[in-house]
Amino acid sequence: MATRAPQSTYRLQITADFDLHEAARRLPYLHALGADWVYLSPILAAEPGSTHGYDVVSHATVDPSRGGHEGLTAFAAEARRLGLGVLVDIVPNHMGVATPVENAWWWDLLAHGRDSAYADYFDVDWDFGGGRLRVPVVGDGDEGSIRVEDGEVRYHDHRFPLAPGTSTHDEQHYELVSWRAADSELNYRRFFAVNTLAAIRVEDREVFDASHVEIARWFGEGLVDGLRVDHPDGLRDPRGYLEDLAELTGSAYVLVEKILEPGEELPRSWATAGTTGYDALGMIDRLLTDPSGQAPLDALETRLRGSEVDWHAMIRGTKRMIADGILHSEVRRIVRELPQAVRDGDAGGAGVADLEDAVAELLACFPVYRSYLPEERSALDDAFGAARRSRPDLTAVLDVLEPVLGDAGEEAAVRFQQTSGMVMAKGVEDTAFYRYSRLTSLNEVGGDPSEFSLTLDEWHERAADRQAHWPTAMTALSTHDTKRGEDVRARITVLSEVPQEWDDALSRLLELAPAPDPGFASLLWQAVLGSWPASRERLHAYAEKAMREAGDRTTWTAPDEDYEAAVHGLVDAAFDDAEVREVLEGLLSRITGPGWVNSLAAKLLAIAMPGVPDVYQGSELWEQSLVDPDNRRFVDLDAREGLLAGIGEWGPVPSVALDDLGVDKLLVTTRALTLRRDRPELFTSYVPVSASGAAADHVVAFDRGGAIAVATRLPVGLAARGGWGDTTLALPEGRWRDVISGRVVSAEVADILATLPVALLVKED
Repeated sequence: MATRAPQSTYRLQITADFDLHEAARRLPYLHALGADWVYLSPILAAEPGSTHGYDVVSHATVDPSRGGHEGLTAFAAEARRLGLGVLVDIVPNHMGVATPVENAWWWDLLAHGRDSAYADYFDVDWDFGGGRLRVPVVGDGDEGSIRVEDGEVRYHDHRFPLAPGTSTHDEQHYELVSWRAADSELNYRRFFAVNTLAAIRVEDREVFDASHVEIARWFGEGLVDGLRVDHPDGLRDPRGYLEDLAELTGSAYVLVEKILEPGEELPRSWATAGTTGYDALGMIDRLLTDPSGQAPLDALETRLRGSEVDWHAMIRGTKRMIADGILHSEVRRIVRELPQAVRDGDAGGAGVADLEDAVAELLACFPVYRSYLPEERSALDDAFGAARRSRPDLTAVLDVLEPVLGDAGEEAAVRFQQTSGMVMAKGVEDTAFYRYSRLTSLNEVGGDPSEFSLTLDEWHERAADRQAHWPTAMTALSTHDTKRGEDVRARITVLSEVPQEWDDALSRLLELAPAPDPGFASLLWQAVLGSWPASRERLHAYAEKAMREAGDRTTWTAPDEDYEAAVHGLVDAAFDDAEVREVLEGLLSRITGPGWVNSLAAKLLAIAMPGVPDVYQGSELWEQSLVDPDNRRFVDLDAREGLLAGIGEWGPVPSVALDDLGVDKLLVTTRALTLRRDRPELFTSYVPVSASGAAADHVVAFDRGGAIAVATRLPVGLAARGGWGDTTLALPEGRWRDVISGRVVSAEVADILATLPVALLVKED
């Protein structure tokens, strides 16, 4: 779709502490690394102190704390000097409203209500609030703290405007209500369940133009080359939005943060180069997962949980919990937008409670993030079928709902499509992923843990499909949203090859450090193994977030102090209990080496496979972050620049001490990125390269049109076979050099991979 696409990107998180001026100073390093474009987190004006930028408060300016217009201009100029493109993350679905005075649109809406010039900019159901916008900020029994002071309504540190001619809270166009009301009484659409992110209506052309005024200027002045669109599934009409964006940008390179479930395809009618790469991430992780580990790890999970775990039944339950809980306001709004005859019970006799029950069940049964009526409705049909099976008592109500929710012209149908992804994200990624511990490297954004592994044939089939249909979609291994960094997952994946050793070690850990929930302890110990050596502080922060997100024994809003203290005790045992450390270190000695192989294999596959590889900030060395905010912490680019400069000095195989830092990974990253950027003609097709010999299943190889990627898989099994032996690749005729090691190699895999477990071959002229 795009006039110009990158060969690769490097993601930078732009913050007040690492602003656009500082980012500009780092661009020579990124160019030396081999990156083709630089990919920036959101840079529009955001909430004060925001570290991520997804809480935009003004679409009219670059955030002053992030460098402002001057910073972007300087950044773009340096990028142009180096030949680097610029990709920027944008947030069309919602705005930050935590500090109303910072958001001029929201402040005006609160001050003037339906008469505000921005009344139609936000997605508000005024009638449901009795003409008032409900703002859920009041603590339990704390209504007495609402006061009028200095011409404003105040609640502790919260400030709100007074409508002209008024003097009390009761006279306002908004109502400060209990924070608990957000679950079922809210009357504005949010980003997921975040009350301080209010959705805007970019489907309205006036709102689109107003919310893209600065973005339009970027393209008009040649400052930016492409965009990454955050959360398109929250939009009323993703396809229409992308068409508007293409018109605005001159059909620039645009990616969508779209999560695809197994077997789901991105609509090819969309004006986009593809997704941001979670589908590629899932492919890579599963190619490196040993299918023979599935049965023993299933058995272990069953034993830890006390009964067999059915993943699909679990997520139906967690999604239903979300639909009945923190997102029940959205369910109720869908029902309010049904045709009057349906709500009155004229068709089928269903009452409002029955309709809400049926809508919640449909959301719980929805198999993907959302449907796109009228283009695609198979997912909706599947949801109705599943809901009728799970709740036959609702059959009559579902029969009434089906023609309405299947009609793209019905308001309730549009609202349902905007809501299903919210329920999926909160019910699966933010709940079930923390309740399922079989092999947590598979519990990743965009992945379905029930899909355990991929065969070589399945890998090649999917990769060829990417080349045919989405050749410039992004590939990713780590992002600001991944639950575990790429090298955490690479190490955990080794457990699929040593399930009995993991079972034995975990059993011993549970003896030495008893856990109130053995299943959750398994998830926590896997995080410890994958991120080690992590600090005590980081692991305590992870433990708190993970157990509260799981939500079955403790929650953010009602913490169970005894349970949480016991879980934190497990973290402390990893540092303070000599016997626990002995078990951990024994297991680490077994899996760290194979994890290193998996890490290098994953990095090469991500860079060499069809698509545009993104290197998340710092992940050219070991990326052992856990879930955010851990994965947004400071990255020492000075150290990386020094290591990159020394690669020639150290040769293709750094010393063991340097390898502890991940210099092997830096070597693979820079050589592969540089080849992609400098020789793009070598990466224009996809053909599997077959292997023969006893260890043929342990090598994946493919020809991208002149560059042949070779990577090791299942390294524990390979070692058990005694190595590569006589395994060979069917290389095309010619003299082949590995650009990573610099060596000329034969067709024998043992020779190709004599230096590192990966190689990238190019024919000598």
